[in-house]
Amino acid sequence: MRRFRSPQDVRSRRRQFITYALGFGAFVLFVNALVGDNGYLAAMRARRDLAETARAVDQTKQENEAVAEQIRRMKEEAGALEEAARRDLNLIKPGEVLIIIKDAKPAAPAPAPKPAGK
Repeated sequence: MRRFRSPQDVRSRRRQFITYALGFGAFVLFVNALVGDNGYLAAMRARRDLAETARAVDQTKQENEAVAEQIRRMKEEAGALEEAARRDLNLIKPGEVLIIIKDAKPAAPAPAPKPAGK
């Protein structure tokens, strides 16, 4: 036998189904907003990557400025080129004597004397 439902039961079931469907849809959208391709976690990762890249760019700019200053000194100052050649290439002028002093290794401690024994 088929049981007939009252119109109120039908409406109540329909509302319940729609409520569950909307809740599930809202949950799916929330999860997607959190971990999706363009979600919150992806945005945080992108911000971190941007900050790291900005630091790298700043460091590279500072290195470029230092190299540009070194190039300017080499071009304008007479002694700078000679100083760099002496320091980096170990060059000397004719007639000069190069003395290289190496650090001596510390002497090993003397072994303790053995007691006169039997």
